[in-house]
Amino acid sequence: MDSVPTQSLPSGDEIPIVGAGTWDVGGDAVKESVDTALEIGYTHVDTAEGYKNEAEIGEVLAEHDREDVFLTSKVLPSNLHYDDVFESLEASLEKLGTSYLDLYLIHWPNPAISLRETFNALERAHEEGLIRNVGVSNFSRYQLMFAQQVADVPIAVNQIELHPWYYREELLEYCQENDIVVEAAAPLARTELFDDPVLNDIGDAYEKTPAQVALKWAVQKDVVVVPKSTSAEHLRQNLDLFEWELEADDVARIDEIDRMDNVYMIDLDDDTYGIPP
Repeated sequence: MDSVPTQSLPSGDEIPIVGAGTWDVGGDAVKESVDTALEIGYTHVDTAEGYKNEAEIGEVLAEHDREDVFLTSKVLPSNLHYDDVFESLEASLEKLGTSYLDLYLIHWPNPAISLRETFNALERAHEEGLIRNVGVSNFSRYQLMFAQQVADVPIAVNQIELHPWYYREELLEYCQENDIVVEAAAPLARTELFDDPVLNDIGDAYEKTPAQVALKWAVQKDVVVVPKSTSAEHLRQNLDLFEWELEADDVARIDEIDRMDNVYMIDLDDDTYGIPP
């Protein structure tokens, strides 16, 4: 299999456009899933402090070349004070068995803690080489604008819920205009869109699954996707996105599906705050 295409980050690093998501998978299941993903060609693994599976993922990474893996983790919103960020980061690094993360995200905004304080910690961690790129997750446009004002390090990524039922077009455009890569969390709406008639109709025409159509739709918009799967077959299908293209008319049909129907959070654009899944 050819290498997975990438998106460029402000640092010059390259983030693979498809990653292995690991939310809500633990124990032997996450070890088997990540190991299979790395064996079949994935080079991007996404985890988080709150997923409670970093130690298991670390066991798998120990059997692979660390330099070949783009590794992301996230700090919980309750741990965004300066010292807490370092405590969380050091714990994540130890569990993952690595001296650095390719990307470290603020998992959710927390209005009770100064964002400037959090970014001061992230900037120091970046300067010390503990994290190569800094990003956020579940930030609205307004929250991103404020973050950009207080951060002295580029905000490389905003990981948000984005899929055909929840197409965040204005937020996507803002991020791309500001050189912030968008990562789609829950890009398959946690399997809820598998029965969508439009995705199935388009999938039949291309001889692809509804999941592949949804992922390809995002990828063609330069969105990085991190679908979760514990099935080897589905892991392979989720990576099979690069030797075919959706026609513009089909992309438009999928755009029009948008039901503003999210699966894990409230509307980011009303500037309220979600609760971590």
